[in-house]
Amino acid sequence: MRRLRWFAAAAAAAGALVLGGSVFLPYYAIGPGPARDVEPLIRIEGAPRYPSEGRFVLTSVVFSQLTGFGLIGAWLDPDRTVVERERIYPSGEPAEVERQRSISEMDQSKLDAVAAVLRRLTGYPREHGRGVLVESVVPGCAADGVLYPGDLILRIDGREVDTVRRARRLIAAVPSGERLRFDVTVDGEPQTLRLVREPCGGSEDPLVGVSLLNSFPFEVRISSGSIGGPSAGLMWALGLYDLLTPGDLAGGRTIAGTGAIGPDGTVYEVGGVAEKIAAAAHAGAEVFLLPKDNLREAETAGDHRMELVPVESLDDALAYLQGGGTAEGG
Repeated sequence: MRRLRWFAAAAAAAGALVLGGSVFLPYYAIGPGPARDVEPLIRIEGAPRYPSEGRFVLTSVVFSQLTGFGLIGAWLDPDRTVVERERIYPSGEPAEVERQRSISEMDQSKLDAVAAVLRRLTGYPREHGRGVLVESVVPGCAADGVLYPGDLILRIDGREVDTVRRARRLIAAVPSGERLRFDVTVDGEPQTLRLVREPCGGSEDPLVGVSLLNSFPFEVRISSGSIGGPSAGLMWALGLYDLLTPGDLAGGRTIAGTGAIGPDGTVYEVGGVAEKIAAAAHAGAEVFLLPKDNLREAETAGDHRMELVPVESLDDALAYLQGGGTAEGG
C-alpha cells in the first residue's frame, strides 16, 4: 500500500513538473530586448554621409509567454515585469495580427523620423521626390491591409501625383462609394490597386483611409529587422541627423534612448521604459534620452549610472547634444 502511495505521489510530482514547464499561462514577461547601433542600419543614397565616433543606440523590449516555472523565474528577475495577456494584446486579436501592426508602426516611425530630420536640414517638404509616400492607414478603411507605410503612390486614376495636396484633391474629387485606381511602387515593384472611397474608420465622411507624406528628395533606407513598434523614432532621427551633418553629434559617447516621433519632430510617450533602460545599461550607454512624460517612470527603473535626459522634441535632443551634453531644466 505504501508503495502504491509512493508511486502515486511520484506520478503527481512528475505531472506537475511537465505541466509547470510546458503549459503556457495567460501571462507574459516583458524584458530588455536588443540594443542596436542605429547608424549602420541607415543607408543614404544621393547625399553625403558623415560617419562619427559616437554611437546612437535604439532600445527595445521582448515579450515571452510564460509557463508556471517561467512565471516564477520572471517574478524573481529584477529586469523583467510580469503582465496579463491583455496588456500585450489589448485588442484580443491574434498575435500575428498584432505583430503585423507592430511592424507597420515601426515602418511609420522610420518615415516620420526621416521627415523630421529633412525638415531641419533641407527644403523638405517643398523640395521632394516623385510621388507621395504612405505614412499610415486607418483601420477598417479600404487602404487597411492593402497599402502600407513606405509604399510610393505615383498616380491616382491615371494622373501623376507629386505632392500630398494634389493627392488629396484627386481623392476628394471622387464621389462616395466609387473606386479609385492607385498606381504604386512597393519595394521597387509596380502594382495597381483599386480602393473604394466611403465612410469608414469611425468617420461619417468618405475616406480611402490613408495618411500621406511628400516623398523624400533623396533615398533613405532603414533596416529594423524583427523589432516593431513606434518607439525607435527618436533614435532613428538622431542617427540620421548625425550621418547627414559633419562632426560627431554623440561626442564620442554611446547614447541610448527611446521615444516615438512625429514628422514635425514632436517626441511622444512610449511603454517599457524600465526594460529599455536595462537594455541600454547592458549596452554600456552613458546617456539615456527619453520622452519627458516617461521621466517619472524612468527615475524608478532601478540601479543604473546613466544620465536621464527628458525631451519633448527632436530640437530638445539636438540642443542637449549640440550644447556639449548639458541638459536644461529638471
